[in-house]
Amino acid sequence: MATETNTQHYNPRPFGPLAANIQRTVTGFHTFMYRLSGGKIGGNVGGPILLLTTIGRKSGKERTLPLLYLKDGETFVLVASNGGAAKHPLWWLNLQANSQAKVQIGTHHVTMTATQANSEERTRLWPLLVKLYSGYAEYQKRTPREIPVVLLREV
Repeated sequence: MATETNTQHYNPRPFGPLAANIQRTVTGFHTFMYRLSGGKIGGNVGGPILLLTTIGRKSGKERTLPLLYLKDGETFVLVASNGGAAKHPLWWLNLQANSQAKVQIGTHHVTMTATQANSEERTRLWPLLVKLYSGYAEYQKRTPREIPVVLLREV
């Protein structure tokens, strides 16, 4: 007879292929509408949104997606949560391979460099990020990795 245990099961791939395709489609539409409207549509969805364009570390192609951000002085702060998945989001892996990125906020375009917040910066910024979007706290509980806080600064 099997006995129940209190071990928590973690699904390293919380989204199936259908959900991944839906997410890609919604992200593509969001990006299209943001660009078309200069951020008037899709520029604030539960918080401020920017478009981040990275260079694919394997493909060498530009990859753009909308991300929630926090403004900290002249720095833009992103969270590489990947919805609490066990793996880092592809955009963060791309930035680790090439730290240069293009950012669009509204109609403003700027080239930025990405770095990962050090432990002191992360400790200061994490509560502000959770205040911006409370889901980040749940994502951190869900994943075994420490979710990176990414700092974007103008080149």
